[in-house]
Amino acid sequence: MPSATDFDLRYMAAAERYARRGLGVVWPNPPVAALIVAENEDGVPVLVGRGRTSKPGGAHAEVNALRSAGDKARGATCYVTLEPCSHYGRTPPCSLALVEAGIKRVVIGMLDPNPRVAGRGVKMLQEAGVEVVIGIHEEACRRLYHGFTLRITRQRPHVFLKLAVSRDGFIGREGAGQVRISGELSMRMVHGYRATYDAILVGIGTALADDPQLTCRLPGMAERSPVRVIVDARAQLPLKSKLVKTAADVPVWLVCGNDADADRLKDLTDAGVLVIRVPTDGGRIHPSVVVSALSARGITRLMVEGGSRIANAFLDSDLVDDLCVVTGAVDVGEGGIPALSGRDLEAVLKDPRFARIGAGYLEDDRYIYLSRQDA
Repeated sequence: MPSATDFDLRYMAAAERYARRGLGVVWPNPPVAALIVAENEDGVPVLVGRGRTSKPGGAHAEVNALRSAGDKARGATCYVTLEPCSHYGRTPPCSLALVEAGIKRVVIGMLDPNPRVAGRGVKMLQEAGVEVVIGIHEEACRRLYHGFTLRITRQRPHVFLKLAVSRDGFIGREGAGQVRISGELSMRMVHGYRATYDAILVGIGTALADDPQLTCRLPGMAERSPVRVIVDARAQLPLKSKLVKTAADVPVWLVCGNDADADRLKDLTDAGVLVIRVPTDGGRIHPSVVVSALSARGITRLMVEGGSRIANAFLDSDLVDDLCVVTGAVDVGEGGIPALSGRDLEAVLKDPRFARIGAGYLEDDRYIYLSRQDA
């Protein structure tokens, strides 16, 4: 197998960062990036074209990069974060497009876990005489495509649990609706996370108590708002809620029990809500059922924002891959709602299955970011 160069490492790192711009946008497809690099007159590799995966139905990253490079692609190297596809779907195989464009060398971040590809793209390139290098900046690419891989191998998305807790360990106050716990910088960080996830999920308790919007409210990024998912076994979501009223602007999916009231479901459907009916267990919907249903509809990355019971249920079900806890500088006091129902948050933060990959301060708030190590 041909070896990698320092330039290979640099350009693949750049491609991986560029690919991240597609997170939350191109699902169920993976957010792939491709860079076309050719040597200039002095023999120095320079970027001549780049492309990212378009929204479903559009061109893949390699094709967009080839269009950007034009004739300069002939004899060049293509850096691509995920193995080029080898099958005909909505678009022709990207491996074939690279061959026909005259690309002489392809550097790949990681192989595609999709059984329809899984090495076939590499084989197609090699049989056409293209030099192929595999596994460059691979660990970062694997993290990037964790949700895509989980959907294929375990029929579930990557799950990110975010909790905002007060200094005295609560997420809100009984009967008080939304309680502001974290500061402005923390809120910006959270909305930045929302922009990179396919869907955001809360339980019906949070939806009833807070009447949230669950959109991305960073300036100029409203279109990056994720699908809003409500776990609501009895279909109690009010028709006058902010979620239902804005369902035509940002999708709302309601996961309910098979025995939910038919008239109620019709009203929600007429209001623009997508109803997903699933089995219940003792009147509750198990998180494994939820993630399976969402995966079947293309979701690869799911952000869970609460409330307490939902967060605890996902932890109990061993479905949390990443966890971010933001601790505000305020006290909730009497009537406070625990961060987790029936579980000690400090014990979760010390769970050896999670590694701390980030921590710090955002003005007066503290945050800790943990990532699952045995996924």
